[in-house]
Amino acid sequence: MVKIILDKALKERGMSRYRLAQLTGTQFQVVDKYYKNKVVRYDSYLLDKFCQALDCEIGDIIEVTKD
Repeated sequence: MVKIILDKALKERGMSRYRLAQLTGTQFQVVDKYYKNKVVRYDSYLLDKFCQALDCEIGDIIEVTKD
């Protein structure tokens, strides 16, 4: 199972969802869906924008588990 752990990445960096939305030019509602792991289809372009804004690797915001 693939799980978005954007909440952990934001907390570690002391950044809000609102600030991430501003930095990436993304609507807050979209960031909020990723934050709450309520996304069914992941947008690779958007995930890349998140990584750039957070200065992290994709593995810092995505977790693969065996469930």
